Amino acid sequence: MSKEITSRAADYSQWYNDLVLKGGLADYSAVRGCMVIKPYGFALWENMRDALDKMFKDTGHVNAYFPLFIPKSFLSKEAAHVEGFAKECAVVTHYRLKNDPGGAGLVVDPEAKLEEELIVRPTSETIIWNTYKDWIQSHRDLPLLINQWANVVRWEMRTRLFLRTAEFLWQEGHTAHATREEAIIEAEKMLEVYATFAEEFMAVPVIRGVKTASERFAGAEETYCIEAMMQDGKALQAGTSHFLGQNFAKAFDVKFSNRENQLEYVWATSWGVSTRLVGALVMAHSDDSGLILPPRIAPWQVVIVPIYKGEDQKKLIDDKVKAITDELKALGIRVKYDDNDNARPGWKFAEYELKGVPVRLAIGARDLEQGVVEVARRDTKEKNVVKLEGISGYVAQLLEEIQTYMYNKAKAFRDERITPADHWDEFVRLLDEKGGFIAAHWDGTAATEEAIKEKTKATIRCIPLQNTKEEGKCIFSGAPSTQRVLFARAY
Repeated sequence: MSKEITSRAADYSQWYNDLVLKGGLADYSAVRGCMVIKPYGFALWENMRDALDKMFKDTGHVNAYFPLFIPKSFLSKEAAHVEGFAKECAVVTHYRLKNDPGGAGLVVDPEAKLEEELIVRPTSETIIWNTYKDWIQSHRDLPLLINQWANVVRWEMRTRLFLRTAEFLWQEGHTAHATREEAIIEAEKMLEVYATFAEEFMAVPVIRGVKTASERFAGAEETYCIEAMMQDGKALQAGTSHFLGQNFAKAFDVKFSNRENQLEYVWATSWGVSTRLVGALVMAHSDDSGLILPPRIAPWQVVIVPIYKGEDQKKLIDDKVKAITDELKALGIRVKYDDNDNARPGWKFAEYELKGVPVRLAIGARDLEQGVVEVARRDTKEKNVVKLEGISGYVAQLLEEIQTYMYNKAKAFRDERITPADHWDEFVRLLDEKGGFIAAHWDGTAATEEAIKEKTKATIRCIPLQNTKEEGKCIFSGAPSTQRVLFARAY
């Protein structure tokens, strides 16, 4: 099966598409720019979603759901917001079809034009803040900490499965606070939730930072982000958290009575991650043989493949495997026993290697006699013969070892590709030859930022939160600078 996969060296983009399609994560849709998430891919997303949902609830947030459709007038109330999303919006203009009198099938009924067009949700700040106006009256109603799991539509012309599609799944948190300080603390807290999830569940190391003014979310005063490094040396924005100030509260007249009984506008945040994380997962870890999935979010953490001749041998193996699977499930391990007799063991080995299942157990009649089982780990492809006695504890420990190994490997790769540059020629050479993050001085102007992007296709991914002050000169203009920022070409 791996022979059907384009190698990373030959064509990284095609390699990625091969893994998503042949690994059973997603498929193309009849609707241009949209994708079908297949059961295996959706199981992966569900595991990611469930882990994040618990983290949100552990930090005091609750889930709700808001409409898919947004009145056009709502979107235009916040100037920066409409400017940021206007070109990506899908618009509903009519509410009914009818049979064409000329027999050409269904046509839009011209008599069914909406009084006001509806925007298919690109993000929900406007519809949510219109609702919050009725929910928030007093400081006793704050903070309001709400998240929703939903789909959104942003009309993309150039799409890639998971990474950039016209419709995608995500979560969006929208919170309201009594003070500026509380809202900033919330935005920073949720950034750390995302970073923790990426590192501890996805095994993807990230850099925490803030976006430049030109890269901020439309309508935000500050955008915090986590940036990850893919194996081709390109960066990928893996999550964002926004301090919205009072912009949306003022646009929708959301005020509260403070403790001194004075009216003031509330302070807001929003934050989100999407199914783009599945794409990040594929590109950060996988190899030319297929997917490599971190155990904590893999749909199946362990697969067991029997090797037998005849029903008598199969019955013996079935009985032993049931005991093993019961033990593994008792430890909370997701295990699959593939006793399907339509495929040979070798085909199954290749299939689960392609799908990135972290651990594979192969057990035959002779193994039963000897009290052993073959254990193969997907990340390193190492195989060991292990005693059946205590196998569940061994597998549980191995899964943790794999999780840690995958993170450390990805971190070493990322760290080796953070390179300082002090001269323009060096900056361009590093981008072309090495890739990765280039730590360089920037004069802080949007004009310089745009000029660098135009000449190199590299953008400022973030100003790292742990940045230390350092006097220097801008890589492009030569003007004074007080800190380095991270540039990279990105998805």
